Amino acid sequence: MTSFQRLASFAAIGAVSTIAYLALYSVLRLAMTPAAANAITLVVTAVGNTAANRRLTFGVHGSDGLARDHAVGLSAFAIALAITSASVAVLGRLDPGAGRTVELAVLAAANVVATGCRFLLLRRWMGTGRVALPGLVPVDDGMPVPELAVRIEGPR
Repeated sequence: MTSFQRLASFAAIGAVSTIAYLALYSVLRLAMTPAAANAITLVVTAVGNTAANRRLTFGVHGSDGLARDHAVGLSAFAIALAITSASVAVLGRLDPGAGRTVELAVLAAANVVATGCRFLLLRRWMGTGRVALPGLVPVDDGMPVPELAVRIEGPR
């Protein structure tokens, strides 16, 4: 799969995940605080998002490395939780009376940022190599990468 196809697949899965996130958050928000609704919604959508990206974006099939891949997905979840929780907290400070539409817009924007972080993390882990800790080498798959990006060598 080319880098562009990988990015397009990731974006499509991200769009579906964001729609699912906003729908589930809206329902849960009726019965709980923004922080609780956000955390529960992120857990549910992160598992589905990681599974879909593992298979469709990065072409990883079978159970080999499944636990490791979902552990990386949990790392992406932690980053997303921090970004979205901070966004809700800042909104609460800046505009305590903000309506649901504004809250959802802020969370949608925060999810876009979190999705970018998720792509970089999952791409490093699943898209360029499998885990075998000795032997870190630079990523070279044709896409621009941050200075600290590495590829973990190992069997696919």
